[in-house]
Amino acid sequence: MGAATWRWVLRAARFSGCGGGALAVLRRPSSSGARASSSFGSASSGSRDEVLQDKRTRILSRGLPKQKPIEGVKQVLVVASGKGGVGKSTAAVNIALALAANDSAKEVGLLDADIYGPSIPKMMNLKGNPELTPKNLMRPLKNYGIACMSMGFLIEEAAPVVWRGLMVMSAVEKLLRQVDWGQLDYLVIDMPPGTGDVQLSISQNIPIAGAVIISTPQDVALLDARKGTEMFRKVHVPVLGLVQNMSVFRCPKCEHETHIFGADGVRDLAKTLGLDVLGDIPLHVNIRETCDSGQPVVISQPQSDAMVPAFLTNPRII
Repeated sequence: MGAATWRWVLRAARFSGCGGGALAVLRRPSSSGARASSSFGSASSGSRDEVLQDKRTRILSRGLPKQKPIEGVKQVLVVASGKGGVGKSTAAVNIALALAANDSAKEVGLLDADIYGPSIPKMMNLKGNPELTPKNLMRPLKNYGIACMSMGFLIEEAAPVVWRGLMVMSAVEKLLRQVDWGQLDYLVIDMPPGTGDVQLSISQNIPIAGAVIISTPQDVALLDARKGTEMFRKVHVPVLGLVQNMSVFRCPKCEHETHIFGADGVRDLAKTLGLDVLGDIPLHVNIRETCDSGQPVVISQPQSDAMVPAFLTNPRII
């Protein structure tokens, strides 16, 4: 007896007028009734299978969502990580600033797609609510020449976002489609950690020029970085390469180097995946302090060797 027939039998048992419930339906029929029951079950199963097959065909015919460019945006670069806490938002902010610093004629935007934990407002030293255009589109807030949009502009700083998936997806859609970006050469999207609905929706709904994966050299982080890379490959988003963050700590007094999170883990992963290592960023107090103060290191300390070379000199990103 097929699965479809079992489902029909159990459903019939629930609505049967027999006092024996499911047992009355499953009880062996008489020889004369067996053929009729079997015939009816086969007909029902066949009809149901045809309906399911027709439904599958209609769904598959729709295919994946058609990608629609964000109005006014030439190229989209996503910065992602499989695991949270590896410095993804710090990297996204400094990549956006490096793109602008590399060519002052280019217009750059920064979108914070992390609905639950937006970091861009603090790192870019921005507060306030976006103004609305006559077309009811939100105007990005701007600092250091970078147009920024974040969920953090729409809620109180200490207010948690306690939403289910559908509300989160609606918010992401609004951040993508209901923002007046003007004319941008690059839009850098700070993705939330993981490989869930938000990542999939963004990857399938807008054309993306490339993805940059951020990870520490730690084995636990590398496991998720690999998953993130494979996700982008499955949805046909080019992965430009990996960035090894917090690679080494140099003592400010004796300059002894300690690999707190391990050494060269990202480089080994990149080699396994056939990807480039785009940058190697140390665990440096200046990087943390400048982002916490809303003055990222690329803009506040452009001569620093802590992070700037990783982005300003890499042709795969710029």
